[in-house]
Amino acid sequence: MEIKRKNKTQLLSKIATNDRYGENSPYFDGWKAYDNNPFHPTQNPNGVIQMGLAENKLCFDLIKKWIMENPDASICTAGGVDKFKDVAIFQDYHGLKEFREAIAKFMGRVGGNKVTFDASRIVMSSGATGANETIMFCLVNPGDAFLVPSPYYPGFARDLRWRTGLEIVPVDCKSSNNFRITRAAMEDAYEKAQKWNLNVKGIIIANPSNPLGTTLDIETMRSLVAFVNEKNIHLVCDEIYAATVFDSPRFVSVAEVIQDMDCCNRDLIHIVYSLSKDMGIPGFRVGIVYSFNDDVMLCARKMSSFGLVSSQTQYLLASMLSDDGFVGNFLRESSKRLAKRHYVFTKGLEQVGISCLTSNAGLFFWMDMRLLLKEQSFEGEIELWRVILNELKLNVSPGSSFQCSEPGWFRVCFANMDDETVEVALNRIRAFVLNRENQESNRSKRCWRKKHLRLSFSSTRLYDETIMSPCMISPHSPLVRAKT
Repeated sequence: MEIKRKNKTQLLSKIATNDRYGENSPYFDGWKAYDNNPFHPTQNPNGVIQMGLAENKLCFDLIKKWIMENPDASICTAGGVDKFKDVAIFQDYHGLKEFREAIAKFMGRVGGNKVTFDASRIVMSSGATGANETIMFCLVNPGDAFLVPSPYYPGFARDLRWRTGLEIVPVDCKSSNNFRITRAAMEDAYEKAQKWNLNVKGIIIANPSNPLGTTLDIETMRSLVAFVNEKNIHLVCDEIYAATVFDSPRFVSVAEVIQDMDCCNRDLIHIVYSLSKDMGIPGFRVGIVYSFNDDVMLCARKMSSFGLVSSQTQYLLASMLSDDGFVGNFLRESSKRLAKRHYVFTKGLEQVGISCLTSNAGLFFWMDMRLLLKEQSFEGEIELWRVILNELKLNVSPGSSFQCSEPGWFRVCFANMDDETVEVALNRIRAFVLNRENQESNRSKRCWRKKHLRLSFSSTRLYDETIMSPCMISPHSPLVRAKT
């Protein structure tokens, strides 16, 4: 059997057989547990609730309504079938002109129209996964390194490393300052990489952050741009959650930041974008690479031929995103619904003593479970995660799978379920916390009884030995004082 396995491995490439795909993680184990036992309110009410997938299902009704009112936007309807031939034939890998223009306009609108994106720089890819890998293929050689502020998206281990040969060096961020990215932390990670003889080619960030659900402030963004300029390395900004902001401060794109920086080398700045999170359509596989570097843009466009967006999808979205009224209403309503769902979930947790990092964006929040750990270690975190997954039947993701430097934090996704499922999940968490509190109370009572029982026995022995025994004289006895 071992020889057969070895021969099979020798028939495949090193990329096909290496272990860098990154699925050996509790993050993906939770997904598998859900797939094997998915929750359903009537058919499987005791199943696992999926709270580990960052999916936005809160505004499907708006998209459905628009599609029904605009049948000519799809070539698969009676209203749009006349365009079938034009769209179905071969399309240049630059993409449909209308699609690129609509995407550029949408990116600008999401950023508050503070910057205008050039449609000619829009490079398509099959989702953000493909876009992130494409930009890495353009920037690194096997063995080169990128700095990544932690906690960071577990999929980066797959998207950035698997086929490119890239190494990731975490930039450890701390809860003491709400996991802000500091210059000192970046310098520390850069120095570590150099000690390990790694050639650092850049830093990649997610803004808004996955898993924190926070937006980066302008000063932090400027610090990042200054850092990469001083080191002459690249800055890749993953902005796929840009339109999920539901509270202040607003989202600020790196494209806006560099407009006001005179000493910035724009050839070092690149953006990854997608419609998967902002519009809740990950199945459409729409990813975008936007680079201020001409050479990177041209290289990425050549590579995009391996993972294009279908022309049918481009055609539909070009029409949808060009509808200013729809886009404005969608962005406003999405923000309201995300804010409401975030409030309901975090307030429900707050009622049972569970706090979360203050956040204003994303499809998730960063839950603080440190007080529920039996021991303050990553082993204690994984033990608690197993209880939550196997007993509560909730798939939340432990912080260690995001390379968090501190144990006890968990990412909870809140926009991928209906209101009724939210209540079921909250009830399970409430029951768990109350049960823990009762166990602790009973344990404390037992300890108190044992302690006082020991004291009672100890007091009895003390009385017998010091008062009743003729062989022992108290040091405070008048007889002792008389001898002295």
